Amino acid sequence: MKTILPAIFLFFSFSPSAIAGMPLYNSYPSATAVIFLDFDGHTVNGTSWNFNGPIVCGGAGLDSSQITAIFNRVAEDYRPFNINITTDSATFLHAPLNRRMRVVVTTTSDWYGQAGGVAFVNSFTWGDDSPCFVFSALLGFDTKNIGEAAAHEAGHTLGLYHQSKYDNNCLKQSEYNYGNGGGEIGWAPIMGAGYYQNLTLWNNGPNPYGCTSYQSDLDVITSMNGFSYRSDDHQEKFNRATNINFGNNQFTISGIIERSTDKDVFKFNLPSRKRFRLNAVPYNIGTGNQGADLDLSVTLFGNSEKVILNTYNPGLLLNCFVDTLLNAGTYYIRTEGTGNINATNYASLGSYSLQGLLEPDTTLNPVHPVLEGLLLNDRHQLSWGRNTVTGVKTETLEIASDGRNFEPVSPALYQQRHLLYKPAGGSVFHYRLKVVSDDGRSTYSNIVSFSQKAGVQGPRLVSNIVSANTITVMAEGVYTYYISDLNGRIVCQGKLNSYSSITCRGINTAGIYIIRFANDKGTWDEKFIRQ
Repeated sequence: MKTILPAIFLFFSFSPSAIAGMPLYNSYPSATAVIFLDFDGHTVNGTSWNFNGPIVCGGAGLDSSQITAIFNRVAEDYRPFNINITTDSATFLHAPLNRRMRVVVTTTSDWYGQAGGVAFVNSFTWGDDSPCFVFSALLGFDTKNIGEAAAHEAGHTLGLYHQSKYDNNCLKQSEYNYGNGGGEIGWAPIMGAGYYQNLTLWNNGPNPYGCTSYQSDLDVITSMNGFSYRSDDHQEKFNRATNINFGNNQFTISGIIERSTDKDVFKFNLPSRKRFRLNAVPYNIGTGNQGADLDLSVTLFGNSEKVILNTYNPGLLLNCFVDTLLNAGTYYIRTEGTGNINATNYASLGSYSLQGLLEPDTTLNPVHPVLEGLLLNDRHQLSWGRNTVTGVKTETLEIASDGRNFEPVSPALYQQRHLLYKPAGGSVFHYRLKVVSDDGRSTYSNIVSFSQKAGVQGPRLVSNIVSANTITVMAEGVYTYYISDLNGRIVCQGKLNSYSSITCRGINTAGIYIIRFANDKGTWDEKFIRQ
């Protein structure tokens, strides 16, 4: 039996844009297996979809920059595997029939209905060129959502079912796991609903067939489709470490974490004492590490006995920074994927780059500031010190919401190297101490990060499309709800608690309705379509 699985649908307002050119990309040209992202229209005929004749699909309605962004997102999701993500039809047609999949990204969806996309499970190896589909117009021509849907639907063709959500009593809360957290490390499974989170990963969790029916996405992908992981690009053993060569006291080197056990080790030599700065960045397509699949951790080792000098992994960021003074000698850098408060390291996989810089050490008495922090309810407590009381011109406590663009905290808020205050607005805060020596050299402390809710998460609809009189809602807490038509006439009202199915006999007529949720913390409105 062939299983068809649609993607969750999001309701958007939109205006289409035309394709201004078709950029041709290949993520891993040497791979035999291929996933083809088809954006310029395609007629589907003679496949398992054609029970009512040919399906003529229009183009995606996207320009070249949007296509590039979508390709980059999907390519990074599949980076650990020995498979080529391509936008080139010739590459697709040269691949073996049972090792290829066409993802038709199209504005044409009326033949199927309201969904973000649809796919046959396990169809990658059928060999009959049955494609899967992503409906760009129904996803609002949004590159994030189209990229998520493309990776998701291709995942179905590779044998994956949805990653679902269950409560502690083993009752299914949602067909789709929406993940948890927020900000840069807000996480959701690729095979769940990844539209609302930045860090979307493969997952090992329960599928729709029971809370104990676990699906290891990585094992399914690499065991059923004729391809596995890429070969390791950098060794873990110190005696096989990749040598780093500096040019003008700088270097850039890249790598891929292919498996959760993978560690990449690099080696460099310093002939004299230097200030060493390193920026370790996962592959991303924008600020806040958008589209990244890797939470990076870096460990710095020193001397021939491989002593650990420090491990760097800011908890609320996916990238990490090193800024330290090193004596002459041999050093090693080890990179690996790590987990965080929202996600484990199960699928913290993907590509990254290391950018290093050497600067002269101009201080006779180097300053090493240390910052410590503690979250006390909604207040931030910070204290700091340094290893010397001489040679210091100024000390400035700095704050950033993104971990990169720091600004001074008003000195009036702290004294005697201590701060206790409640910040205004925001949900993520990063602090560091900047110390300027008498000679004008700046030194920075470690970064201390805090995360706290910037507001209350309201209820949300599982889908904005309703085909009967039942509406499914995800909520935490007790709410009153009111459903009204566009004329403001209330057609249903009642109370809901947590995961709920609302039956409303007042939405028998097709059209757009508004549902309002309310409790003592606020009100939340959403629109939905009754088909």
